[in-house]
Amino acid sequence: MPYYRSVGEIPRKRHTQFRKPDGGLYAEELMGVEGFSSDSALLYHRHLPTAIVNAEHVTDDRSTVANLPLKPRHFRTQDLKWEAPADVDAVTGRRLLFGNGDVKICFAAATRPSPLYRNAFGDELLYAQSGSGVVETIYGALTVADGDYVVLPTSTTYRVVPDGGDPMRLLVLEATGHIGPPRRYLSAKGQFLEHAPYCERDLRGPGEPLLASDAEADKDTEVLVRHRAGLTRFTYAHHPFDVVGWDGCLYPWVFNIRDFEPITGRVHQPPPVHQTFEGPNFVVCSFCPRKVDYHPLAIPVPYNHANVDSDELMFYVGGNYEARKGSGIGIGSMSLHPSGCTHGPQPGAVEASLGAEFFDETAVMVDTFRPLELGEGGQACEDPRYAWSWAQRGPDWG
Repeated sequence: MPYYRSVGEIPRKRHTQFRKPDGGLYAEELMGVEGFSSDSALLYHRHLPTAIVNAEHVTDDRSTVANLPLKPRHFRTQDLKWEAPADVDAVTGRRLLFGNGDVKICFAAATRPSPLYRNAFGDELLYAQSGSGVVETIYGALTVADGDYVVLPTSTTYRVVPDGGDPMRLLVLEATGHIGPPRRYLSAKGQFLEHAPYCERDLRGPGEPLLASDAEADKDTEVLVRHRAGLTRFTYAHHPFDVVGWDGCLYPWVFNIRDFEPITGRVHQPPPVHQTFEGPNFVVCSFCPRKVDYHPLAIPVPYNHANVDSDELMFYVGGNYEARKGSGIGIGSMSLHPSGCTHGPQPGAVEASLGAEFFDETAVMVDTFRPLELGEGGQACEDPRYAWSWAQRGPDWG
């Protein structure tokens, strides 16, 4: 992250003796990315974070199929069903929608607390479409509600605890590397620049340590760990929520999509003005309510375009998306427009948009630079008619 934080109790000098009230030493843990050559945080544990007492392999099928025949596709996450809806959590209840060698894109409608979990393969980005709850981490707790993005650095141990109301509907991106603000928004020393559409004031990090209860602290505790070869369930001699303090520039943080400041112009602006995050071979963009193009002859909706180097995945989460009227897309839908297919506004959308001054729409877009394949969840909620919606005829049109 671009700025330093200190939370809880830490000694004045790092890597020096820091003693508990009983005289014993707290155990240091350095969380660092890219070896010792990039951001890091130094955490102080009551117990050894290395104390594993058991490990077992967990079977995990994440197979995908190619987008064949190649075509635009529409998916309705609002139609996804779980065998036991009241027993879904944000980790084991994830449905794999799409994936490639750089990122897995999942969805969950969480109703109960997840197990403790750590992704040691890459950063994760959660987007809360609806519902609310708490993301508890070794760094502290983050309160999360609709519109929040949550960035979870690689190897952060955490769990998601819904508040018990409506399900937390979560889009989950699992990267194979690191996710952060686009580099063009940051100075050479990591500060957000004046042209960035959000800044440090918009970010929320943990404010205080999160310590397990006395009843939990000394119990054997299971943590599900995703790694390069699959999933392993570790059992630790103590609960991992035993960090009394930490400092550094690497920690989980929250940014709400409503704090993104749209960049507008006299004519239609291309998607890079909406970019919010970048990851390994993918970007994430936020389309927010905004004033639209103010040239007297402007066409506010997008022009037809072919993304020759990327697949474009759009998740529609609020408002009315003007360019998609008549396509069958609604709140909770995802459209996939792959490289090799030109796409654009639905018939009649261009004329209908003329003279518009404001668009009330919210969407999250993921552009990947390798083709997305379809996972089990995507195949389960596809609308087969979408590819033919521009012509309003085709094999599945009816």
